[in-house]
Amino acid sequence: MTPSPDLRAHVAILDDEPEIRQMLSLALEEAGFRTSCYARATEFEASLKRTTPDVCLVDLGLPDRDGLALVHRLALESGAAIIIISGRAQVQDRVTGLELGADDYIIKPFDPAEVVARIRARLRKGRSDADRSADTAHFADWAAHFDRYILVRSNGEEVPFSHAEGEVLRLFLESPKRLISRAQMQESLGGAAGESFDRAMDVRISRLRTKLGEDPKNPRLIKTIYGAGYIFLGDVTWV
Repeated sequence: MTPSPDLRAHVAILDDEPEIRQMLSLALEEAGFRTSCYARATEFEASLKRTTPDVCLVDLGLPDRDGLALVHRLALESGAAIIIISGRAQVQDRVTGLELGADDYIIKPFDPAEVVARIRARLRKGRSDADRSADTAHFADWAAHFDRYILVRSNGEEVPFSHAEGEVLRLFLESPKRLISRAQMQESLGGAAGESFDRAMDVRISRLRTKLGEDPKNPRLIKTIYGAGYIFLGDVTWV
């Protein structure tokens, strides 16, 4: 008899501290998640060839790999939500992590209940995104494929974008020619309002403009309305 598949959401935990791995795994298993734990990046990356978790909890202080480089790779190559767990508490560290594609940043020491709540919130948002019937948006000279995290130009040029950049792009493409304030962005994308969130959004928008070939001094599509927010000026068709 074939065993039933395990339908619980899968959380991968990458941290070189065994106490942290055990604490998180226990809290998440009790909350109804399935977990796998790794002490080294090489073990974690090997596991990704077999299966892709729903959420990756990644410590930045890894013994065998730069944690931020790993986060950036995950953001570009996997569809998993990425949450950094780190003792680095400086604003710049949090901003850099978000810039490179992380969906959230939790500072050590933390309450395991907070981690569980953050993961649940991220998965709820992911299910909401998956419920949308259209995964491809056509605008200007581009098609944005959100199922593959890639922009395709009419000449065939392909430009990948991260999960975090995709969240911002989708927000714009779902509300074209409408002002989107910073408060609306924070409410839609999650995360704590403040300097780190604002700077992370500025960087993600700057990177999207670069990938779309926008003139940084006079962008055609993503316009900054100083003191108010942003507006996407293109016509958008979803398929």
